[in-house]
Amino acid sequence: MTEAVRDRFRRAGAAGIALALLALMGCGTAPAEKEAVGDGAGSQLSGSLTIAAAASLQEVVTEVADDFTAEHPDVDIRALTFDGSSVLAAQIVAGAPVDVFASADAATMQRVADAGLLAADPTPFATSTLQIAVAPGNPLGIDSLADLGSGGAAGPTPTVVLCAAEVPCGAAARALLDRDGVEVQAASEEQNVTAVLTKVASGEADAGLVYRSDVLRSAGEVAGVEIPGAESASGEYLIAPIEGSASAAAAREFARFLLTDAAQERLRKLGFGPVPGA
Repeated sequence: MTEAVRDRFRRAGAAGIALALLALMGCGTAPAEKEAVGDGAGSQLSGSLTIAAAASLQEVVTEVADDFTAEHPDVDIRALTFDGSSVLAAQIVAGAPVDVFASADAATMQRVADAGLLAADPTPFATSTLQIAVAPGNPLGIDSLADLGSGGAAGPTPTVVLCAAEVPCGAAARALLDRDGVEVQAASEEQNVTAVLTKVASGEADAGLVYRSDVLRSAGEVAGVEIPGAESASGEYLIAPIEGSASAAAAREFARFLLTDAAQERLRKLGFGPVPGA
């Protein structure tokens, strides 16, 4: 695994994320900051934003944030925070200073909605399906979910890591495993999909269930094995501005920005699918 890729994955780790959010606690957007009056469109949009997004969105949200600030130079993206959706939702409900939240499923977003913290209805903007991440060249010959429980074509039962059940990628993985009647004894259950990807890429695990977009962003550090019918457990990503933001117009506009043609093209190139009916 290249050092650059290791560094990228480490930065997305839950420990670093928690510290980053704790550092931001108590230093929310200053009341003195001025925000443009109006509908939030155009070059007058201003303010600063902290954006929390599912770990699987790290690459695309980082790129889209650059596009957004290029179009709105008076908006400062103060922090981008990536972790498991359920971890981020819990932190937002606990009072973490976040202006925009992007989750990997509707159930997690609903937790924030139930706490009365959404400033607008959440908007679906992408989907993603799971693949089996394996070492390049697939040395164990893993061809299906069944191989994760009984051993691949090349020999012993592989060491498998999964996302925890409460994380969207974990819920989707278990839905597919249950569908196919496969029982997997996971070596570990991770709080975000990046941690699963990292363990497979580093050789700590033989296989893991991650999103197709995660296989692509690994830049060849893992290979992906397609799962027939994986779309039956596909995740739908949603985004919403958070109530109480001092940069409310900028937060609403960033949420809308994920639906622009340019942002949707970035999502497509990085392995995400369109929202059904879009």
